[in-house]
Parts: sequence; structure tokens; C-alpha cells
Amino acid sequence: MARRWSLGALALGGALLAVAIPAAQASPTNVRLTNDNSAYVSDYTLATGNPYTDDVLTACSQSHGRQNEPAIAVDPRNTNVIVGSSNDYCPVFQSDGTLLGLGDVWLGYYRSQNGGASFTSSLVPGYIGDTSPYAPLARVRTSDSGDPVLAWDSHGRLFAGSESSGDRSGSAKTFGDVWVATYQNSQGPNGPTVDDGKQFAGSLDVGTGSAAPNLLGKFNDKTALEVDRTGGACDGNVYFAWARFTGNTPNGFNSSVYFVRSTDHGQTFSQPLKISQTVHDIQFPDISVTGDGHVYVTYRQFADVRSNSTSDAIAYNVSTDCGASFSGPHQILTFEPYDPTDIAGPAAAGAAPGGTGNAEEFVQPAPGSVVGDCGDSVLSCVSGYTFMRGGTQIRSTADQADKAHAYVYVVYDPSIPGTEVPSGTTYGSIVSEDLPDAYHQDVGSRSGIYFFRLDGATGAHTTPMLIDPEATGLQRFPDISVDASSIHALWWDSRDDPCYSPARPIGNCANKSTVPALDVFAASAPTSTLSWSSSTRLTTVTSNPNYEQFGGRTVPFGGDYLYISSVGSFSFGAWTDWRDVVAGTDPREGGDGDHDSADVKQCRTQNADGSFTTDTCPYAGGLDQNIYGSTTP
Repeated sequence: MARRWSLGALALGGALLAVAIPAAQASPTNVRLTNDNSAYVSDYTLATGNPYTDDVLTACSQSHGRQNEPAIAVDPRNTNVIVGSSNDYCPVFQSDGTLLGLGDVWLGYYRSQNGGASFTSSLVPGYIGDTSPYAPLARVRTSDSGDPVLAWDSHGRLFAGSESSGDRSGSAKTFGDVWVATYQNSQGPNGPTVDDGKQFAGSLDVGTGSAAPNLLGKFNDKTALEVDRTGGACDGNVYFAWARFTGNTPNGFNSSVYFVRSTDHGQTFSQPLKISQTVHDIQFPDISVTGDGHVYVTYRQFADVRSNSTSDAIAYNVSTDCGASFSGPHQILTFEPYDPTDIAGPAAAGAAPGGTGNAEEFVQPAPGSVVGDCGDSVLSCVSGYTFMRGGTQIRSTADQADKAHAYVYVVYDPSIPGTEVPSGTTYGSIVSEDLPDAYHQDVGSRSGIYFFRLDGATGAHTTPMLIDPEATGLQRFPDISVDASSIHALWWDSRDDPCYSPARPIGNCANKSTVPALDVFAASAPTSTLSWSSSTRLTTVTSNPNYEQFGGRTVPFGGDYLYISSVGSFSFGAWTDWRDVVAGTDPREGGDGDHDSADVKQCRTQNADGSFTTDTCPYAGGLDQNIYGSTTP
């Protein structure tokens, strides 16, 4: 989900070593999808050629703002057409640091018509401040959005899904809805394929939460989207799934998987169907459609006493009737997760930076509680490390062109057995969220990208294997795509972290400073052999993912996903990137008082009572987190 600071607590989620990249693995060209340093264009203008702009698009054209949690989708009718999205924070601030409207994050729409060589940046219509002719087509009740997911049908339509929460009236209510938007060929169903998915046709809520503050009540999150492109009886069906969290229960948050489908190209959707049944506390649903039109929803099942499960596991449900009904849950395998956690430090009196609008508000975690990210001030941790949240997730896909098998291809990023080490601090990576007595605090580990293939017809699966068993460092946030017998995967990778240790978070040195440490790697394999190529570094610049750009410039956040999409052997991936961030000092710390090297450019003055103003130069580069992408092996 887009980073909003009311969740606060546990999220979901040695030797110096530098590895040279062989010349044969030279990085592909990187392209920036989020052009908030030059121009954002209304989708109305993209589709019709008629000029339109507004204060939001003007701000987004110069904000040098934050974007994370990318999605990407290659048009199956024309691989020159690629559309990306992200949590786009370009509408949050005006140039002087005051809020633009309600100060909310929205879904980006980034379009390439030259195979990913360049992108035109836009926003999905319906944002606060949108008065274009397309704005009334957005039938959603919320002011912000996140967790973008994208999928094409075979007829020139693109679908975009989102979770969303904020109240357009500006109240503290969080609706917790999910919605799906439809884009169509701007020249009609038979128009040239270069215009596929260009014209916004509308959006609508497909699942509603409850109007409760601080994400209590029912809140929908962790979205997944797929479309049947098999040409069979279910062709064109749109499938959307998410995790519904029910807060304020005796056992804290409870989460289940819900599912809807559209049989009329996104004009209407079915009523939400709970498919996880008696399985509690799940996240990261993903949807695969096999060549016979069957629908598989995979997800991570957390260790939970209510589900009689003492281990984290990968599970799935299957529909053999075009998504109308589903089987009960099937558990595939268990694993030891990699979930970075720490202990919230004591609050420093007067140090709280305070919220600056919906996209920046947070709730201070209780001192001594388990948290999933660490920063400065009231968001600091006992260990003294600075790191963004993240946890083991499950991603899956299927080859819709394969009519002979019901294969589902799965990647996930758990701890690698045998790599556990004492951390020597309160930081740990092996933890079970819902079994407090099973916390393995003070234990670090390595994470790796594992792959297996599930045979949906029999329930059997191949032995999970590391895609790159030779790599050191941490491997995180995988995604996978397969089409026409060609498999493609990408992930975040810290093998070039000069301070790497399994006892510490990504990019953290023993002296608690942070360094550039994160790259994106990718590999491919044929479905016939499942033999993975050597991995290739995609990023041309190694990033520091621990810049404190959120929560009033006090804590890092990189989102919860990377994304890859392929058509045949052509593949394109997208990721969150920090190469453009301007580092700085935080005057509230007297400079870089904790010497974490994670502060970003900001401008503040001190008030007579010792407090500080909000940042008055958000466009100066301190928030310049971007989405980059490239073709992949």
C-alpha cells in the first residue's frame, strides 16, 4: 500500500564484500518513467490531442517528488506499447511545502509507444483537482490510492486496480476501498494497436471498506489483477483480488482474501467473494490464469494459531468456472520468512515531526513494540539502524498460451535455511507476526529468490530452487512473468552492498551509517527446462534505499513491490529507484546528528519555542524517488 503513517507497527510486512559485474552482464539502458522533472500530461490530452492542464499536473511537472510500488504491463497486441503505474506523490506538495489540495497520493499512468525507450507521464483521471472531461468517469469515493496493478486483455483494453482510503471531504476517515479503472483504444475497438489502452473509460469501486479512522474497521489492501487472454470461454474476463484487513479485533488485525470478476470488460463487477475461508492472516494475493481458463489465486499464509498453522506457508485456491466459485484453500509448502523487524525506541520529548497531510500522517508506535521499519525521532528503533519495511511475499503467473498444462509459476523471497546468525542488536529478520512467543528477535539471515512450478491439475510442484544460488547479499521483492514458453523474473539485490552482513538490514554499516546498496537483477528460463540463465544487473546506478523521505523526513519507504511484464521473449521490468535523491542534513538533528547518512535535502527554520517549521523546499530533490525501468533478459 502507499505509505500512510497510521499503521506504524509491524508491516506486511561480517566481512566487507564487493562483487564485480562481468562485462558480459552489462546493464541494459535505464529509462525514467516518472517525469516529474519536466512534464505530466493529462490522459484527456493524450487520448484526444485537446489541451488540458490543472494545478495538480503543473505541480507534478516540477515536483521532483516520490514514487514507489511500480506496476508495468506490455500490450500483448503491440510490444511497443508499455504502460506503467506507481504510488505517485507528485500531487502532495506545492513548491513552498504547503499541501496541494488534500495532499494525497494517486496512481500514476506512464505510457511508452516505443518499446520502453521513453515514457510520457500522467495520472489516472479522478484525482482531487481533476476537472478534465474524464474526471466524471471516475466513480470512486476516495481521495488517495495505492498498490497499483495492471493487466491487458487481448482486445486493446488495459485495466488498472488500486486500493484507496482517504475521504474527499478531508476528514480523518479511512474508507479502505478497492477500485478498477478501464482504458480502451482511443480510436475504437478496431483502431491501430499503438492507441491501445490510451483512453480512460472509467473507474468504479469493486469493494468498499468501512468509514473508520486509522485503518480500523474493514480495510482493503494488497491488490492483484489479471485478465483471461486464452481465447476460450472465459476470454476477456477481468479478475481482481485483495487482502481485506479487519481491525480492532481481539487478536488485532485479521486478514482474508477476497475476489471479484467482470464478464463485461470492466463495466460491472461481481459481489466480493471471500475465498480464503478459514485461513486467517494472509497477504500478497496474486492471480494466474492457465491456458484452460482456470483461475489460481496464490497468497502468503502467516503462522497463526487461529488457522492451526505454526509455520508460514504458500497456499492457493482454484476456480474452474471462470472465477464464479473457488475450491477450498490448498497449502503448497511452508517456509522460514525474511521479515525485517526491530523494537521501537523511546519517544524523544518534543522530537515528533508531526503529520503534514494525509500522505504523511503517522501514528507513533508504542515504545518497546515490534516495528517493521526504523528512522529518526519517534520512528527510531533501539538498534539505531535505519531501514524500510519489507517481508516475504509470493508472486505467481501462468502461460496462457500453454493449452497442454495447468502450470503456475511461483517466486518468493524467504530466509535461506542455514544462513541464520545472531544480530547482536534488537534487529531481526526471522519473526512470526501472529505468534508473539515465536519471535526470534536478535536473529538475522539471508534472503533469496526461490522458484517452483505448480501443476494445478495434480497439486504437485517442483522442488523450490534459488534462481541465483551463487549471489551473496539479500534478494528481495521478486516478480515473475511468463508467456509463450518464456519465463522472466526480477528482484532487488544487495550483492554490491559494501557493508553487507546478514546480521544487519540492507545498506546498514556496523557504525549505523547507511550506504548505496541496492540494485535490480533479472534472469530468464524456458518453460521446457526451467533452467535459469545467469542473472543480469539491470540498474546502472546502485541506490541507497534508506533515505528518510517519509513521515516528515524521518523514515524510509520503498513500497512493497517490483514488477515485470512480458510478451513472448520480450520483457520489461520496473522498480523504485533513489539515484536522483539529493542528500542533505536535518536541522532538527543539528545536521546529521545520528550520523546515519540517510537525511535528505530539506529547508526548515527554528521557531522561538525550539520547534521547527515543515520543509519549505520539497522540490529541491530531497524527495526525488523515482520509477525506472528497462528491458530484461
